[in-house]
Amino acid sequence: MIFSSIYANDNLNYYPAAIAKAITYLTQTDFGAMEDGVYEIDGRRMFAQVFHHTSKPAQECRPELHRKYLDVQFWICGEELFGVAPSHGVGACIEEIDERDLYFYDGVANESFVHATKGCYAVFFPNDVHRPGVCLDNIPLTYRKVVVKVSLELL
Repeated sequence: MIFSSIYANDNLNYYPAAIAKAITYLTQTDFGAMEDGVYEIDGRRMFAQVFHHTSKPAQECRPELHRKYLDVQFWICGEELFGVAPSHGVGACIEEIDERDLYFYDGVANESFVHATKGCYAVFFPNDVHRPGVCLDNIPLTYRKVVVKVSLELL
């Protein structure tokens, strides 16, 4: 996992080109002028999902993995906690949504939680189990987020 902020002035030359392209898209796009939905960046090889969400208690959020894409998640406004852990501690797969490259698990060992706020981004690789949408202090908050899906073929 990579975790940073667009305000950190990271040198994107250190990242693989596809990840740098996704982060550049996030920094140069006016999401305030966009409706929630799916936007192609490079066909189905790289696309953005823009949405509003309300966080929930951790026990109501399921750990997930992806097999064909990595996620570059970006917080437009608001905040959430997300869990992350190495995939070697993942439990049993309880739901598979192949067409969305989305696989939910019944638990994960050694999970840590990160507090993401406006401008933060996180890159989740296929070996990073992540649990998005967790509320802070058990208080549900509404936030707006973009998830850029990057095909592993681009790496």
